[in-house]
Amino acid sequence: MAKSAADLLEATERWAGMRRLFANGGFTAGFAIIAAITLCAVFADLIAPHDPLFADPMQRYRPPFSQGRWLGTDELGRDILSRLVFGARLALLIAVVPTAISLAVGGAIGLISGYVGGVLDAALMRAFDVMFAFPGILLALAIGATLGPGIESMIIAMVVVTVPTFGRVVRGGVLAIKEEVFVEAARALGYGRTRIMLRHIAPNVLGALIVYGTLQTGRNVILAASLSFLGLGPQPPTPDWGQMLSSGRTAIAIAPHVSTMPGLAIVLLAIGFNMIGDGARDLLDPRLRREQD
Repeated sequence: MAKSAADLLEATERWAGMRRLFANGGFTAGFAIIAAITLCAVFADLIAPHDPLFADPMQRYRPPFSQGRWLGTDELGRDILSRLVFGARLALLIAVVPTAISLAVGGAIGLISGYVGGVLDAALMRAFDVMFAFPGILLALAIGATLGPGIESMIIAMVVVTVPTFGRVVRGGVLAIKEEVFVEAARALGYGRTRIMLRHIAPNVLGALIVYGTLQTGRNVILAASLSFLGLGPQPPTPDWGQMLSSGRTAIAIAPHVSTMPGLAIVLLAIGFNMIGDGARDLLDPRLRREQD
């Protein structure tokens, strides 16, 4: 009976948290944007009106809403809407996967570094400082150019650039939590370092890590588009928003829609992730929650 009551209380608190989350207009709008783009990516074969790879030079640079081309055609006569819909798959993949990998790797490094301290902490933080000395885009460009163009090299470059930031975020939380009474009690009971880090400290920094990860995903959208724009991402004819933006820049005077449409898609996806992150931060920050209440 006691367990059932506890489960009911936990479910009630979880439902209340979800209600507060979706009561935030920014989070709801961001969630709707990401959900819509995700649906386009999943059902691209059904939504896209044309083959994204089919080129018809006789139809090149058609303006939007002409001859059944809702968003017009590009320099090879390919349907822009179809390429945007299929490009959503790569856009989500390249934004989410590097964030997930960086969150796991950087979170583990920050957790160990912050709790163990000493020489290990100093060595890891100095290594992060060296990486922070380079602007993120330049470091990603150097790694991408070394590895060559492609999705795999882009993901590796983005992971290397973002791991130090996740590590710093987690380390800061660990330093604040590891001196708390409940952690001292766990030490007094003879629990090992691994158990204390995983069972007592990690859950208390996970919320902030997820919020930062969501915001970083929005930044990764822009970073991935920048690398693709410079030719270090997926290569033609693969539908990719950054590459589409790059190919349309040469005709911006006569056909601005060729670069404008993928540019708007990139901005919309980044805004969606940022709005979700802001809404989650508002929910998890107790000071903001008190102000809202």
